[in-house]
Amino acid sequence: MLTVTSVNVNGLRAAARKGFVEWLAGTDADVVCLQEVRAELAQLPEGVGTPEGWHTVHAPAAAKGRAGVSLYSRQAPERVQIGFGGFGIPGAEEFDGSGRYVEIDLPGVTVASLYLPSGEVGTERQDEKERFMAAFLPYLQGLKVRAAADGREVVVCGDWNIAHQEADLKNWKANRKSSGFLPEERAWLTRVLEEAAYVDVVRQLHPDVEGPYSWWSYRGRAFDNDSGWRIDYQMATPGLAGRAVKGWVERAATHGERWSDHAPVTVVYER
Repeated sequence: MLTVTSVNVNGLRAAARKGFVEWLAGTDADVVCLQEVRAELAQLPEGVGTPEGWHTVHAPAAAKGRAGVSLYSRQAPERVQIGFGGFGIPGAEEFDGSGRYVEIDLPGVTVASLYLPSGEVGTERQDEKERFMAAFLPYLQGLKVRAAADGREVVVCGDWNIAHQEADLKNWKANRKSSGFLPEERAWLTRVLEEAAYVDVVRQLHPDVEGPYSWWSYRGRAFDNDSGWRIDYQMATPGLAGRAVKGWVERAATHGERWSDHAPVTVVYER
């Protein structure tokens, strides 16, 4: 089995103080993909940045205290890549130092950690998100082709910051004009699934349910009421997706036990 977990930690140093260290010590995952780390390796305690039993790759953002993605794997990576520039895709190089994408090759599979910009309607943040999406879709298409030529599968895990369908957020009617549920963002994610032919693995395993949500605002009683968004995905090539046997959101038992506003999304794949 190959068990992969993805979680936006909302600041790894803060998460480590709230329970991430204990969670990592108890997980059965073979690979853990982190987003919004918001720290460089030197700023992380040794047991967090380089924990025993794990090989770690950190891709911090050039802008201090922002973004940042990491990968923890039980096996040593065969290859590491930070960013997705260098493949002739217009605009891709802009994000090489943004701390938003890192991938590793393990035997038979490429695993990536993605933190897609969150955006905000009517601001430069939304423009950045749109530029990222425009460059990232062709990269995903090329990645799949290159991996297939090498006999590999792919899974891109992370905070995609888009709820694809109405079933992916509780209050969808109130968010139709909000970043994360805009028609053009949802259409882009459809292209990832149809044109690039990736599979939303958790949705494949849970086709007729609302959620399972992976993010809840800290405001109000969103967590207690399960008023959340499903924006954290494992998008896999069809061959790997077809070997997924179990997928779930590791939702904390209580609000007080949360160490991030996101929850880990875990999938177990047959080798």
